[in-house]
Amino acid sequence: MGMKETRKTVGTTLGLLAPVVAIATFLFWFYTNNSVGIPENRGVFIAVFVIAIVMAVASFIVGTRWFGGVAAVIGIIPAAFMLFTVSISKQVVAEDAIKVGDTIPYFAALDDQGERFTSDALAGTPVLIKFFRAHW
Repeated sequence: MGMKETRKTVGTTLGLLAPVVAIATFLFWFYTNNSVGIPENRGVFIAVFVIAIVMAVASFIVGTRWFGGVAAVIGIIPAAFMLFTVSISKQVVAEDAIKVGDTIPYFAALDDQGERFTSDALAGTPVLIKFFRAHW
């Protein structure tokens, strides 16, 4: 096996690993988001998305077979998307934010059946209120 083939093998391996890292981190991000577990410091997620992009770009620099190149592009897309959305969406917690155990303020909303209800109707029962602002 010549030097060029060795480089293509390394590049293809990097290209194939990039989407695995990016998509696994992407799915873990949404799993933790769904369980209200996103850490305040999102640095580890950002670092892993950057690593996925670096691996994908390195696969092109080193040289890759066609399927390694396709995989690398597939790895770049979710990683770049998440880096972009995290960079433009600062999630700042207000100083007067509701904390676990606090009494919720009065509000009115629609339930999953489209029926209107008020926070007064929830009095005396444990309630989990999850607000999702559609950004990450």
